[in-house]
Amino acid sequence: MTTPPRWNGRFDPASSDRGLGALPEVRVPVSRRPDEASARTGAGRGQGKGRRGPADPVRALMHHHHDLCARAVDPLEIAAGLEVHGVTDRTAARFRHRDVFSLAEELYARVPRAEEPAPPVAPAPGSVLAARMALGALWLLPGALCVATASAVLRVDAIRKDATVGLAVGAGGAALTVIALLLCLRRGPLRVHGSGRGGRIAYALGAGWLFGYAAVGDWLLTGLLDGRRPYEAAPATQAAVLLALAVAPAAWCARWFAVKACRRLAVSRGLEEFAAGVRPLFAGVVTAFVCGLAALVLAARLAVPGSPPVATLPSMAEAAVVVLCALLFLARLLAVHGFRKAALMGTAVACAVQAAALVTAAAARLPGAGPLGAPVARLTAAQGTAAIPAAACGAAALALLIYAFGALCRASAHGGPGARTARTAPATGTAPSRAP
Repeated sequence: MTTPPRWNGRFDPASSDRGLGALPEVRVPVSRRPDEASARTGAGRGQGKGRRGPADPVRALMHHHHDLCARAVDPLEIAAGLEVHGVTDRTAARFRHRDVFSLAEELYARVPRAEEPAPPVAPAPGSVLAARMALGALWLLPGALCVATASAVLRVDAIRKDATVGLAVGAGGAALTVIALLLCLRRGPLRVHGSGRGGRIAYALGAGWLFGYAAVGDWLLTGLLDGRRPYEAAPATQAAVLLALAVAPAAWCARWFAVKACRRLAVSRGLEEFAAGVRPLFAGVVTAFVCGLAALVLAARLAVPGSPPVATLPSMAEAAVVVLCALLFLARLLAVHGFRKAALMGTAVACAVQAAALVTAAAARLPGAGPLGAPVARLTAAQGTAAIPAAACGAAALALLIYAFGALCRASAHGGPGARTARTAPATGTAPSRAP
């Protein structure tokens, strides 16, 4: 029998250990609730059966879209950005909200602003009216300059019989018209925000090719198919006048559509409700622009001598210019609302078709390569050389119209800078927790 250690006023670890070692080992079971299982070991019978997800379902969404919410100036931008990322009204229901707009309002209220925007200063009514009049005059300037240039060139040729003077006057007027057109594209509703240098170069190349083909494309194609023929300036002049006059209705239609869509966005309470309200607006603005082009065809006939009579039906050459104006309008409208790649693709397809027609017509003149130009030759023999640009620009315009009908009727196309940022640079991960 072991004698217990005698107390001598000091603690003896060895004797204490020997005493504790003699005691029988007793294991006390530790009760643990299933939802209190160790997260590292995964112990507990209730693993995976506790409450899933955080108590605040919106918190994870706040973290994921923190940058979008912090830069937004109103809840509408957040709603548009969420739609870009695939958040629908049904998705918002999982976050305990009736629609995306209600969810955006909570995100806007809970996420602190990165920079509080300065309150807008209400401009004076007189300055607003003056700015609108100046902008309207700017839209009319390319058409006025082009009409004046065409009239001056034709009068110089008729009076002085000197082609050199006429070319100088035409070159100067064309330069002024191009400058006015660039001013219209950099101000007002036709301005494309966030377009880099590469995008501007691509737009310039595409538009330059289309304008150049409208000026000399039919003449080149006729020469490749049937031999050289004298150049007729009247169709090219009429095409230039019509393109310049179309700037004003294009700018007005783009501004009207943007204003009406933003107002619809402010009063809509769901994505489907907004889309249903914007579709008639988009169809109406396209119809109004096409009807305006029909009226401009008559104005171009009156302004350019040698054009077809006013009472006759539009020719194939005029139809080609009309569909070219429609293509450029739809491409610009898509680019203004952030769909720059689609706009470039539409113009690039039209340029490629026109270039292919010229290349095949030139290759058909080589020995043994006659069948290459047979399709182009048959089409031009039946409808004229203007059928090539009409078909190319018409097909591209129709494709852009179908695409724009779906893209421009979404809230993300009218959400302002926040939606554009979300569209161009989508979130790739979860942002750090910075929300309260």
